[in-house]
Amino acid sequence: MAVHTERSVSASDALMSLRSLFEFIEWIDYCYGKQYEERHFSEGDIPKEKVVVDTKKIKEQESLLGEKDAEIEKLRKQIAAMAEQFTASKEENQQSRNFEAEDISEFLTRKKYIDVDLKQLGWKFEGSDADVWEEYEVDGMAGVLGQKGYVDYVLYGKNNLPLAVVEAKKSGVDANVGSHQAKLYADCLQNQYGQRPLIFMTNGFEIFFVNDFAGYPKRQVSGFFTQDELQLEVDRRKQRVCLEKINIKDEITNRPYQKEAVTAVCDAIMNKHRKALIVQATGSGKTRVSISIVDVLRRHNYVKNILFLADRKALVKQAKNNYTNLLPDLSCCNLLDNKDDPEQSRMIFSTYPTMMNAIDEQKSKDGKKIFTSAHFDLIIVDESHRSIYKKYQEIFTYFDAYLLGMTATPKNEIDKNTYGIFDLERGVPTFAYELEKAVEEKYLVNYSTLEYKSKIMEEGVHYDDLSDEDKEEFEQLFDDDENIDKDISSDAINEWLFNEDTLDIVLRELMDKGLKIEGGDKLGKTIIFAKNSRHAQAIVD
Repeated sequence: MAVHTERSVSASDALMSLRSLFEFIEWIDYCYGKQYEERHFSEGDIPKEKVVVDTKKIKEQESLLGEKDAEIEKLRKQIAAMAEQFTASKEENQQSRNFEAEDISEFLTRKKYIDVDLKQLGWKFEGSDADVWEEYEVDGMAGVLGQKGYVDYVLYGKNNLPLAVVEAKKSGVDANVGSHQAKLYADCLQNQYGQRPLIFMTNGFEIFFVNDFAGYPKRQVSGFFTQDELQLEVDRRKQRVCLEKINIKDEITNRPYQKEAVTAVCDAIMNKHRKALIVQATGSGKTRVSISIVDVLRRHNYVKNILFLADRKALVKQAKNNYTNLLPDLSCCNLLDNKDDPEQSRMIFSTYPTMMNAIDEQKSKDGKKIFTSAHFDLIIVDESHRSIYKKYQEIFTYFDAYLLGMTATPKNEIDKNTYGIFDLERGVPTFAYELEKAVEEKYLVNYSTLEYKSKIMEEGVHYDDLSDEDKEEFEQLFDDDENIDKDISSDAINEWLFNEDTLDIVLRELMDKGLKIEGGDKLGKTIIFAKNSRHAQAIVD
């Protein structure tokens, strides 16, 4: 906050940050240091004189760091190569060294973690414009008049009405221990102000959120909400329109099965499901269905900010164009295009890695993070059978939003289960429209396959079967390589051989016998499956 914003940081906050940094470095030394000795933080070692920070020099240093990316990546690879050695060293050190993490009280948990998280989101603790009250006294706990309670934090809106209560526990205690107490605080504030606040429970590391007014169960979130985000959630209590009777615009989706898909997702949301999966055959209009869903949810005041994720730049660009054409009043931004302004846009289009980076890097004009955990109301995942597992799943953990997946081929494997990502029973999506049904109803035509093979790719190379001329060429080619077998399998050839003649054959067959459109002058929709990715790329090129 001190470096990246204009806000002042108190001496106590600075001291707390320094203490945290000390403990972290102490732990690193404990794990990996060659001459480790246990040390303890001493406030007396801190210089008393004021230190003036040259922010201009810091920014210059930051730009230099940016230029060091290649060097940093090189170091990362070196560390990865030495990972086993580091792990073994750490395990050995744990047997002979002593390190105890500081067991901090509830008060220190609040000051060290919770206060900082709230301040980073713009909540103000002091001054005439303060919107956070600590240890706020309430009356009527458990409905008993005269029975007092003290709310750890009450977060207020600009109208001085309570938006949320935060019940804090110390870091070593389960945050859910405070669930009942937080509900009683919310009851008291609702009786006092006529507005029921939202509820957070936290131990500084885990945060749980309850919107019991809307009937949603408790869920874990990755961060607190800003004042505007909380106000929007409270305002929606009156602004939301029931999704039982929805008007689906024919100019966006006019086919019966598309309307069924939109209705199925709206029904899931009405039944308090925050995740939905649409399985539709390729070419049946999944993107149009998603556009209709966005249109309906916007008109019914369920969503304001939307994120569309795809795993390829071309798909991101194509999706943005479709949305812009069919929803011209929706401001859109392609994060891969520097010309677009994400701060002024209601819908963001991005690839997974770009979004991962943008969470930390995209800042508003006043230095605040744009993509807070509650920024998006809806995330749409295109081709959700790819890229949503392992590290990119963190995007869905970070953002507290409705999740809509679209795919033609969901995965049902143990380690890659598309249905599991959307909290669905295996093989049971929110809505399905398979290829067979689409062909039967004459919305799609069935595909036909053409398979081409060459002898060398099918059978490999067998020295004894070669002509004398080919044997001579084989010996000249592999004369210096003692590891080459006289019999080379087809798998080996398909793995490393790049044969231009084979590509020419495939291309000729494709152009001569492939599906033709527009009077036979243009190749129609075609999918190419190639054993070798280099072959596939060369064909496409």
